[in-house]
Amino acid sequence: MTKKPDKPITRDPEKSRANILQAARIEFARCGLGGARVDQIAKIAGINKRMLYYYFGNKDGLFCAVLEANYAHKRDSEKALALEQEEPVEAIRKLIALTWGYYLKHPEFLTLLNSANLHQAKHLKKSKEVRKMHTPFVSMIKSVLDKGVSQKVFKKDVDPAQLYISIAGLAYFYLSNQYTLSAIFGRNLLAPTARKERLEHMTDVVLSYLTNK
Repeated sequence: MTKKPDKPITRDPEKSRANILQAARIEFARCGLGGARVDQIAKIAGINKRMLYYYFGNKDGLFCAVLEANYAHKRDSEKALALEQEEPVEAIRKLIALTWGYYLKHPEFLTLLNSANLHQAKHLKKSKEVRKMHTPFVSMIKSVLDKGVSQKVFKKDVDPAQLYISIAGLAYFYLSNQYTLSAIFGRNLLAPTARKERLEHMTDVVLSYLTNK
């Protein structure tokens, strides 16, 4: 069993930990888990490696912590919408817009997901935190769907997890393949007009499905 390093001397451990996570997010997004180097992460964070190992154990532990932090940030942005208080159709519109906007604003989130999937999500499988974040999120979507059913605006028996996977997939595939798709179709898929058209298309697709009785 590897002995955990002695606690490094630091005046602000929370700030040091946050700096490490931010630096690691940058490096993992740029190089992936395999290409990222602990030396470079420590350099970006302005700390020594001993401190990094103390807080996170090793590179795999740090990658897991970065994923947890990024999922938590996204979940917080979704909770802030308070979708349960909206009318069902408007709630779904806002969820789609937030998902699309979040991916546009945080492209590093997509590259982190790509790296996590490349390693078959072995880090997320060990994370209790990520699973705890998603349980209330799925419940929130279910409450919106149930309200829509009770108001006779949504069809019955829609799986909230499947619905969210579809919403995320409509945004994710478009953005993760933007360069090849732009080349194939001869258009700039990230031009302002194209982004607006994509959001409108996604919204129409999802709402058409939910309201198709």
